[in-house]
Amino acid sequence: MADLSKYRNIGIFAHVDAGKTTTTERILKLTGKIHKTGEVHDGAATTDFMEQEAERGITIQSAATTCFWKDHRMNIIDTPGHVDFTVEVYRSLKVLDGGVGVFCGSGGVEPQSETNWRYANESEVARLIFVNKLDRLGADFYRVVDQVENVLGANPLVMTLPIGTEDDFVGVVDVLSQKAYVWDDTGLPENYEVVDIPADMVDDAQAYREQLIETAVEQDDELMMAYMEGEEPSLEDIKRCIRKGTRELAFFPTYCGSAFKNKGVQLVLDAVVDYLPSPTEVDAQPLTDKDTGEATGEVATVAVEEPFRALAFKIMDDRFGALTFVRIYSGTVKKGDTILNSFTGKTERVGRMVEMHADDRTELDSAQAGDIIAIVGMKNVQTGHTLCDPKHECTLEPMIFPEPVISISVAPKDKGSTEKMGIAIGKMVAEDPSFVVETDEDSGETILKGMGELHLDIKVDILKRTYGVDLEVGQPQVAYRETITREVEDSYTHKKQSGGSGQFGKIDYRIKPGEPGSGFVFKSTVVGGNVPKEFFPAIEKGFASMMENGVLAGFPVLDVDIELYDGGFHAVDSSAIAFEIAAKGAFRQSIPKAGAQLLEPIMKVDVFTPDDHVGDVIGDLNRRRGMIKDQEAGTTGVRIKGDVPLSEMFGYIGSLRTMTSGRGQFSMEFSHYMPCPQNVADEVIAAEKEKKAAK
Repeated sequence: MADLSKYRNIGIFAHVDAGKTTTTERILKLTGKIHKTGEVHDGAATTDFMEQEAERGITIQSAATTCFWKDHRMNIIDTPGHVDFTVEVYRSLKVLDGGVGVFCGSGGVEPQSETNWRYANESEVARLIFVNKLDRLGADFYRVVDQVENVLGANPLVMTLPIGTEDDFVGVVDVLSQKAYVWDDTGLPENYEVVDIPADMVDDAQAYREQLIETAVEQDDELMMAYMEGEEPSLEDIKRCIRKGTRELAFFPTYCGSAFKNKGVQLVLDAVVDYLPSPTEVDAQPLTDKDTGEATGEVATVAVEEPFRALAFKIMDDRFGALTFVRIYSGTVKKGDTILNSFTGKTERVGRMVEMHADDRTELDSAQAGDIIAIVGMKNVQTGHTLCDPKHECTLEPMIFPEPVISISVAPKDKGSTEKMGIAIGKMVAEDPSFVVETDEDSGETILKGMGELHLDIKVDILKRTYGVDLEVGQPQVAYRETITREVEDSYTHKKQSGGSGQFGKIDYRIKPGEPGSGFVFKSTVVGGNVPKEFFPAIEKGFASMMENGVLAGFPVLDVDIELYDGGFHAVDSSAIAFEIAAKGAFRQSIPKAGAQLLEPIMKVDVFTPDDHVGDVIGDLNRRRGMIKDQEAGTTGVRIKGDVPLSEMFGYIGSLRTMTSGRGQFSMEFSHYMPCPQNVADEVIAAEKEKKAAK
């Protein structure tokens, strides 16, 4: 059995273009896992192995790989930075024990780094910070450290200082050992020497060391008292304190360098070994009740002798069949074992297990607590399912995924591809939980829903290239919703007499707007048995079924509060069906009276633009009905934050590039729903009616 204290499960995450994948490449080269480093801009990076990734130079799906450094085994996951693929970051953080947040030395803390940082805080993952690209124009390590404090509200513990900046960046000062690591011009990572600190940096290095020790000894009262009395703690004690503080998220050890130029990466690897937690040092995953989803108070202790428990966190389809990526929390699993999927209640046999290295693999006979592996050919397992020992059934805390906000309709170009498309889409939905597919009942069209234009763009591209299905793609559609604005008290009677027993149900009810985000709430205050209790579920079911199709344009209805306060029944003719029909009729009758209103999704938009185009960008956002919330000036440009309706943001990247001569960037994520202005609502409703008439 392997020693769990020598394991590190870490993820590398950051904003687009901060250099995560390049950093991963350097780590693989340094640990001897690959012999030639591939470059992202040449489309040759090891972990970016999809065609679409190599072409666009971005990471789309998280890739896992294993390597060794100083007798420690590292399972590394390289995650995407693009906002449309945040779900990949979220699910990777769920199964990791530590992370490295990479920030660009000139771009600093960018919008996506904020989102990822927030996810990591929610998952309580200990992190190191690596400020990368210090060889770039406009790079400023100290500014990025300030931004980590002010924008992220985190506490960076500076461990290394840069020697020189931009073109003159040659190496780093290790604050703790007070030595300088200087690389020569060959560009090889191993060609460095440890020398004395440059004379002009001695005072700075000393000041940062004092600050480092002061922050570290706060983790241990005895050491702190001794330090205040003038006794300097030993190096082991300082490291122990840094390790404890990092694990408890009190601070984040901060390193600097340039992954592309091979400078400073070794110190980050040393820090992963020294300061990030092993699987046994992290809070154990809580077990939940299978039906209610609430915590049971038990946890999955990370230990080899415990029963087998694991979480499937990613499904991937490749040329060898379906791969299920699994993080094992406790116990061991061997080839040929039978394991239980507690979500479906079915058992599966473990045929083949592999250790992943991007898209290569090594066969395994057994795996144990702390490992991240892939199992080949599991049948009914989906992301977030718990796999466990059939004798000890349990459910690990599941994952929650965001709702898609944008949809397109697609149809195969030739009739023969319909079945092929169905099979391909089935595989893609299993791989990506934020990608949803529906069939429009009226028109029979296939609707793809996703997190943004890029997300759907890539899905259509994968269908075409990987599965050979050519699609005709419709205009992007916005996920509108409907709600009501005022309270209505009303009554509805359903009666039908047609020979034999009839149908009768009378309900008196109040409908009012609910709290934002409350969805559908039904309660009954009937007294005196005017409506017998056994019909309440039928009435609730009738109302709830109508929430799917609003009266304005057939969009789902949000935030409605219904109270049943009286009614009437007939001893013979009343039935559950009669009351369900009464509730449906009541909904149709009363919602128009309650001031039905169309809601549209509002996106949180973050635009970066060079100084000389700020006016144009703000003017354009205002024309798109945007509300500007905040402007921040940086060294290379201005960041504008605002809320803009999704319907106005289609094709925005094109116009932003035109306005800013190709230098602008933006990211957006769903924020909330807001009422549509009347003129916009009228257009949407008219378009929906036209669509229905055309069918």
